[in-house]
Amino acid sequence: MKNFTKIVFALIALVTIVSCGDVKRTPSVQYMPDMYEAVPYEPNGAHGLNNNPNGSNLKPVEGTVARGQVPYDYPNTNEGYTAALNDLKAPFGATEENLTNGKKMYDIYCASCHGKSGDGNGFLVQRDKFSGIPNYKDRAITQGSIYHVIMYGRGIMGSHASQLTIKERWQVVHYVEKLRNDLLK
Repeated sequence: MKNFTKIVFALIALVTIVSCGDVKRTPSVQYMPDMYEAVPYEPNGAHGLNNNPNGSNLKPVEGTVARGQVPYDYPNTNEGYTAALNDLKAPFGATEENLTNGKKMYDIYCASCHGKSGDGNGFLVQRDKFSGIPNYKDRAITQGSIYHVIMYGRGIMGSHASQLTIKERWQVVHYVEKLRNDLLK
């Protein structure tokens, strides 16, 4: 038993000395090499993310739509604007909930230029940062034209498609229509 105790003590001492040795040493044996040396991926590297030999990423399968997205079939052209003005309608009605959230989004993204009432006299216009912001009552606008402008922008107004979800865009459309109707009274 004395020998067994001496052997165990010697092994513990040896392991302690070896493990507390030179910190800068490299391990001689790697149990899982990929844990120490990661395989680097360059998503836009020479062969692209999908290792496509022509250097580009593969396109999605034709006719597919990414989850949560709805295709917008009107191009960013004058013809696309006219088509949206004449044909595009909101997929849901102007309920109190939609108008409330539309007002909230309008106040965040639109009121600084278009004004709280849609008269084109927001605080950025008052401070001479922008000029020529239209009054909603002076424009022949429809649900489709408002949505199209939110999607692509028009004139000096940029697109707000990345800031608003599809539902929020339509809620803003309903709220802008309400503001326009209030201005026409």
